[in-house]
Amino acid sequence: MSVVINTNYSATVASNNLASSNAMLQKSLNRLSSGSKIVSPADDAGGLAVSMKLSAAAVRQGAVANNIGNAVSLLQSQDGALKVTGTVLQRISELKVLYNDVTKSATDKANYDTEFTALQAQLTANGGEKFNGVSLFGSTAIGNVSVTEDGLSTVSIAARDLTSTATGVGNITATSVTSLASVTVAQISTAIENVATMRATNGSEQSRLGFAAELVTINKANLESANSRIIDVDVAAESTQLARFNILVQAGTSMLAQANQSAQSALKLLQG
Repeated sequence: MSVVINTNYSATVASNNLASSNAMLQKSLNRLSSGSKIVSPADDAGGLAVSMKLSAAAVRQGAVANNIGNAVSLLQSQDGALKVTGTVLQRISELKVLYNDVTKSATDKANYDTEFTALQAQLTANGGEKFNGVSLFGSTAIGNVSVTEDGLSTVSIAARDLTSTATGVGNITATSVTSLASVTVAQISTAIENVATMRATNGSEQSRLGFAAELVTINKANLESANSRIIDVDVAAESTQLARFNILVQAGTSMLAQANQSAQSALKLLQG
């Protein structure tokens, strides 16, 4: 190999190798410090695009889970009102039987009617209950709860009109019913059955929403896992790469210094 002064090919190669090793070392340091394999879009453009879609889908699944949880809370509040309504009707049923006791005086019956009137007011109040401003009872359905992030699958919360004469307790709270004498045991029994049916429907909706929430939770975890495989760095593997590039940088620095010294042989020839 000829001895030249103007061009030091060995130093140039060593410098290029050192620059490449140093760039890889910096990239490895960035990955480990950030915890992400994709520090910049150039690292994996396609993977970054997929990761963004998976991440957005996972966030939407979380929002769906929150909405389902709120719907379940609404149904639980509704069932609480229905449970109290059932208890009130049981007391009215008891009062009706006590009212029919032949040993009761007119004053006694008037006292029973006083409690009956108060319980009627409570039944009416139960029918006006709200959850975060949303009426729990009425003649129209509360709405559809989306149970998938695309909104294509929903669970309908059916209408439950507690004040209805046909399906609620309207026979007990009607303005024409002014005393225990004006209400029959059959009417009270029908009202209790109506409330029981409402609670059963409420329970079925809560049950389905519970399973839907479980599925959403599983889907969210799977999306996050898939996204992790794309974007999260394998610390063990990257640490190995860090050690490798660290050694290459040190070796490259040493060899560059040696290559820079090789031109000194030309000076020795000139001095000789």
